[in-house]
Amino acid sequence: MKISYNWLTQFIHTDKNPEEISEILTGTGLEVESLEKVQTIPGGLDGLVIGHVRECWQHPNADRLRVTKVDVGSGEDLQVVCGAPNVAAGQKVVVATVGTTVYPLEGEPFKINKSKIRGEVSEGMICAEDEIGLGKSHEGIMVLSADAVTGAPAKEYFNIKDDFLFEIGLTPNRADAASHLGVARDLAAFLRTSVSLPDVSAFNVGSNDLIIPVEVRNEKACIRYSSLSISGVEVKDSPEWLKEKLQVIGLRPVNNVVDITNYVLHELGQPLHAFDADVISGGKVIVTNCPEGTPFVTLDGTERKLSAEDLMVCSASEPMCIAGVFGGINSGVKADTKNVFLESACFNPVSVRKSSKRHGLKTDASFRFERGTDPDITVYALKRAAILIKEVAGGEISSEINDIYPSPVPSFKVSVTYKNVDRLIGESIAKETVKEIVRALGITVISENADGLELEVPAYKVDVSREVDVIEEILRIYGYNNIAIPGQVRASMNYAVKPDREAVQNQIADMLSSNGFFEILSNSLTSSTYTEVPEKAVQILNPLSSDLDTMRQSLLYSGLEAIAYNQNRKNADLRLYEFGRIYEKTESGFSENQRLAIFITGMKHTAQWNHLSEPSSFYNLKAAVDAVIKRLNIPGLTEEAFESAHFASARQYRKGAKPLVYFGAVSKSVLKKLDIEKDVFYADFDWDLLLKAIKKNKITYKEVSRFPTVKRDLSLLLDKDVSFYQLKQLALRTEKNLIREVSVFDVYEGDKLPAGKKSYAVSFLLQDEEKTLTDKQIDSVMNKLIIIFGKELGAEIRK
Repeated sequence: MKISYNWLTQFIHTDKNPEEISEILTGTGLEVESLEKVQTIPGGLDGLVIGHVRECWQHPNADRLRVTKVDVGSGEDLQVVCGAPNVAAGQKVVVATVGTTVYPLEGEPFKINKSKIRGEVSEGMICAEDEIGLGKSHEGIMVLSADAVTGAPAKEYFNIKDDFLFEIGLTPNRADAASHLGVARDLAAFLRTSVSLPDVSAFNVGSNDLIIPVEVRNEKACIRYSSLSISGVEVKDSPEWLKEKLQVIGLRPVNNVVDITNYVLHELGQPLHAFDADVISGGKVIVTNCPEGTPFVTLDGTERKLSAEDLMVCSASEPMCIAGVFGGINSGVKADTKNVFLESACFNPVSVRKSSKRHGLKTDASFRFERGTDPDITVYALKRAAILIKEVAGGEISSEINDIYPSPVPSFKVSVTYKNVDRLIGESIAKETVKEIVRALGITVISENADGLELEVPAYKVDVSREVDVIEEILRIYGYNNIAIPGQVRASMNYAVKPDREAVQNQIADMLSSNGFFEILSNSLTSSTYTEVPEKAVQILNPLSSDLDTMRQSLLYSGLEAIAYNQNRKNADLRLYEFGRIYEKTESGFSENQRLAIFITGMKHTAQWNHLSEPSSFYNLKAAVDAVIKRLNIPGLTEEAFESAHFASARQYRKGAKPLVYFGAVSKSVLKKLDIEKDVFYADFDWDLLLKAIKKNKITYKEVSRFPTVKRDLSLLLDKDVSFYQLKQLALRTEKNLIREVSVFDVYEGDKLPAGKKSYAVSFLLQDEEKTLTDKQIDSVMNKLIIIFGKELGAEIRK
C-alpha cells in the first residue's frame, strides 16, 4: 500500500520528517518496506530560476535567434541565446542556468552547459513549458506575470513540492489502516494528537430533480447502501492537483469524476462507484443476485458468466456492476456523461472475496471490502466526494442522500483488565497511560474501575473485538521497543523428541546436495487431473484456479512439472529432491504425510573431451536410495518388486509390513501427460515412517581396525529370478561376523549360458576386528558360502 507524505500531513500536523514517521509507523505495526522521494514533475524544477529579460537584440549571424541579457538575481546579468519567437525585453521568464539538468516532456534529460551558438556566448536557456515538463506547448517560451520575483526558484513560483512515498506492508488484520486517514489515525495515536478530517459542511442539495430509488434485496451481502445523484457535470481531464495526488501513489488519472472516487477511496478508505445515471434503465437501482450463468461484460471488455452467489448492482432490467469488485462496460462514467449516480456502500467481506476470486478480479475496492470497511463512513465519504465532484466537474447535487441501513453494525463492547494488560505485554504499564492510549486510538471508555475498563471499539476497527485485540492495540502504540528485555531467563528442562526431525532432514539434504542434487520446493496445491485416488482427494472449496483446486496426493507430479519446465529450457540433465507433505481424506477427517522424493533424468554427467557421458539409469537412482538408507542406518529391510500404474518397473524396501520407499522408472503414460520425452527415475520415501524406524538408533563409536581386509570373488550361475538382494542377505546371514560387504561387479546374460540362467560376479570383503585372517579361515568362509548358495539358490560355481 502506497501512502503519500504530503497527503498524510493534511490529516495531521507534525514536525516529524519522513524518516522519523517511517520509524514510528513501523514501530506501531505498519511496516514501512520502502521510503522514496518522488517528484510530480521530473527533476522537480531544481536549478530553474525566475529571470528578468533586460535586453533583447537580433543575433548577428542567425535570423531566427536572438541574444538576451537576463537578470537571474545573481548580481550579474547572463547572456542567453534564445530561438523563441516571442522573447522580448521586460519579460519575466524561467531560466535554466549552467549546470542545471533539464527534463523535457519528450526525449532524454540533458545538462545545460556554457557554449557558443553561431559565435555568440550562451550562459543558460530560457525555457518553454514542454522543455521543463510543465505542459505540452512549444510555441514559445513561458512568459510569467510581472510580479514574479527575479532570482526566486521556479519550484517556489509554481508551488512544486517534493513528496515522499511510504510503501507499507499492510497485514490482513489492519483493514482500518488501508487509507491515508487510517495511517494518520495510528500516527496521531502515537503522537497523542488529533486527526483533522476534511470539512463537508459545504454539502447541500441543490434540487430533487434526479431521484433514483434504490432497493436492496440481499441485506446480508449488502450491509449499507448510501447514494445520491449529481446532474449537469462536465466530464473532462482532472485538474493538476488531483492528477498529482493520484500519480504519486501510482494511479493513472482517467477523468475528473472517476478520479474523485479513487481519490476518496485512498483518502478515507471507502470505495465509491459512479454510474452514468442516464443509462440506468427503469430509473431504479436494485442490489440483488442474478440467475446462475447470466452473462455480464465488465469494464475490461471481458464477458463473464455470473454465479448465483455474486451480489450485483442492477438497473430495473440488467446488471451494472459486480458489487464491491468491478463495474460494467456500459454503466460507467464516459466523456459524454452529464448526470451521475454515486454509490457509497458497505458490502459483506465474504461475499466480495468469493466474487473477486471466482472471476479473478483484484481491484482497490475489493482489496478493502474483502478485509472489512467502516459501515459508519459511507455517508461522510459520499458528501466528501459530491463536494469534490462539484468542484472539478460542476453540476449540482440533485437528490437527497438515500441511506439504506436496515441492521446497523454495533460497536464492539470489550472488557479489559489491567492485570491482563501487564501479563500479556510483560511489563507493568501505568493505568493512566493505558487509558490515554485507548482514547488516542478512538476507543471510547464507557466505564472504569480499579480492575480495568469497559470499552466501546468503533466499527472501523473490524479486527478488534476481544480483550487480547485491545491489548495488542495498546502495545502497538506504547511501542514494542519500549518493553524491556528481562535480564533473567527462567526455563524448565525439556527433553527433545528423538529423532530431531529438522536435524535428520538437514543431514539428508546436505548429503544429497553434496552429491549433485538440487532441492526443489513446489506448491501443495495441484490440479485435480493429477489425483491418484479421487475419493480420497482433498478438494479446495474456493480455489484460486482450476489448476490449483486440490491438495496433492503425491510429490511425483510437482517434480515432473519442474523437470518439464527445465527441459523446455534446455536444462535436461537433472538430479532433484524435495521434502514435502501429501494430503488425503480419511474416515476420521484428513491426514498429512511427510515424504521425500528423488528424481533423476538425463545424462549421468557432462561429456568431456576425454570421456563420453551416458544416460542415467535405474541403478543411479538405487544408489541414491541406498545412500539415504545407509546414512540413517536402517537395518533389516526387505526388498521386493513394486507394482504401480505410475512406474514402468519398480522396487520397494519394506520395514516390517510397511513400505519405507518405492523407486523405479516412471511410466511413459505419466511422462506423456507432461510432454516429457526422456526417462525419469523416481523414488518416494515415507519420511514419517523412516523417522519412526530410526527412533531407537544410537550413535556408537569404535576405533578403526588395525587388521587388514581381504577380498574374494565368486562367479555364480543362477536362475534369472534370483536377485542380488537375496544373494547378499543369504551371505550376511551365513557369516555375519567376518563379512563386511557384498557387492556385484558384473552381470551377464546371453546365448552362451543355459536358458533361464544368468551369471553374477560377486565380491566379498572379509575382516576380523581382533586378528589377521588366515588362508584357512578365508577358505572356510568361502566354502561355506558356496555350499549354502548351491543349496538354497541352486547356484553353480563357474570355473
